Amino acid sequence: MAGKAMSPYEKKALKAIHLWKSPELTWFDDAMRVINWPIDKAGDVVMATPGIGWVIEKSIQGLVSVANDVAQWSVRQEVILEEFRNRGHKRIHALKDIRTLPLEEVDKTIGWLGAKYKGIALVEGAAMGFVGLPGIPPDIIALVTLNLRAIGEYAAYCGFDSSTQHERLFAMNVLGLASSSGYAAKGVAMAQLVKIAREVAKKKAWKDLERHAFVKIIQQIAKALGIRLTKAKLAQIVPGVAAGVGSSFNTYYTMKVCDAAYFLYRERFLAKKYSKPDLIEVTVKPPKSLEPGYEEQAEEIPPE
Repeated sequence: MAGKAMSPYEKKALKAIHLWKSPELTWFDDAMRVINWPIDKAGDVVMATPGIGWVIEKSIQGLVSVANDVAQWSVRQEVILEEFRNRGHKRIHALKDIRTLPLEEVDKTIGWLGAKYKGIALVEGAAMGFVGLPGIPPDIIALVTLNLRAIGEYAAYCGFDSSTQHERLFAMNVLGLASSSGYAAKGVAMAQLVKIAREVAKKKAWKDLERHAFVKIIQQIAKALGIRLTKAKLAQIVPGVAAGVGSSFNTYYTMKVCDAAYFLYRERFLAKKYSKPDLIEVTVKPPKSLEPGYEEQAEEIPPE
């Protein structure tokens, strides 16, 4: 469809996606930074307490295992293809067929996917919040597994196979973007996402990914993610607020993941559909390497 023009709906959607990737800061953003600052600093203090190193290690080990096991978060693609056929798109028999549809039809089929996952995260987070410190590693592992499945569904609805190596790397970077609290960290994650998306859209071979040691890169992202999520969930050990913090954080994080997946995969859908990699807006300069470059990679796990 390289010669075909985008519909008004698709042009409007692409504009909204680019606005999401480069948002203007509002008074609410500034207020949230002020509110989160003492919580973030308190997390730094607790991170140095005896016993926290064990929590982080268990979280990281679990995340590496989840990230390397596609079976834990793979989606049933045939069910999604059947959804499209049930909506009248009888010629949809493979993921690549989805990219022949108007984006408006894809959006209608996606429906309230985000609401489904936010509801699941709310229940899971409340249940694990009561357990306290020992419950943080399994809670984080369950949260990440849930969100990888959510990302996998968004990918499939937009015609991408999350079981492939480059799509798994893209999914892990979506998690990294959602867990980023600062603008610099968000920029690093977005740069990786732009690089992967553009290279896939250009149909580049992924031999470079093999040379950069895929497993090592996944482990680096998982380590940074484990530290970030552990730090964010340490408030669960405070008596009286555990369940509330657990459920609210899980829902908030899942909301960020679903929003990112919704916008990023739809942008990639349009780039693939019209064979125009440049539709993937470069909000930050793509890196030369696939190494994640997250600051948390260098952080030492606190001693017991």
